[in-house]
Amino acid sequence: MSGLFVTGTDTGVGKTILSACLLAAIVGSGGKARAHKPVVTGVEDEQEAWPQDHVLLGSQCGMAPEQVAPLRYGPAVSPHLAQQLAGASVHAGEILAAARRSLAEAAEANETLIVEGVGGLLVPLTESLSVRDLAVSLRLPLLIAARPGLGTINHTLLTVESARSAGLKVRAVVLTPWQANPPDMLRSNRETIAKLGEVEVAALPEVSGPDSAALAGACEALPWRSWLS
Repeated sequence: MSGLFVTGTDTGVGKTILSACLLAAIVGSGGKARAHKPVVTGVEDEQEAWPQDHVLLGSQCGMAPEQVAPLRYGPAVSPHLAQQLAGASVHAGEILAAARRSLAEAAEANETLIVEGVGGLLVPLTESLSVRDLAVSLRLPLLIAARPGLGTINHTLLTVESARSAGLKVRAVVLTPWQANPPDMLRSNRETIAKLGEVEVAALPEVSGPDSAALAGACEALPWRSWLS
């Protein structure tokens, strides 16, 4: 069994699209895949072009949305606050157990597991459990989704440093969406992150839509097979 943990430098930086691209590429190449997202918030928000995170991930690997994300909350807020607003009492052990169960089920079925975090590494899933804690527990290699534009150098290098300080192996940084002919600033950002962070930096182009062909096609711009080897 192989797998990857997809985190980001912030919310809205392309974690879900990157995760969906990986799932679509794995399945499209004849492999088997499973998705896990510990918590989804903002499910009451209306979606237009793209499905909600757990719906999109599940659609790429044949899973029901509730199988992908065991915890789902209406407001688009941090998971620990969403639980408080819902009057829910979720213990760290429950979240860890659900993720480990997905890991075990993927191993038993010879599936590749793609775990998508929530926001960045230090986002609290509960008052005592962060996304980074969950990643450490699962011991999967890390992909970091990041914006390509202004400000990304600091955000990305801080995320790389936070991951490595906890003993996580950073497989690569993925800048997205990446333009076909990027300006000098974006090229410089990519080169600077790679040099200062001593990390592979890949680029995922903009995906035209949520269908499997578009997602898998975009993923061919990434060396995803080597990340899973």
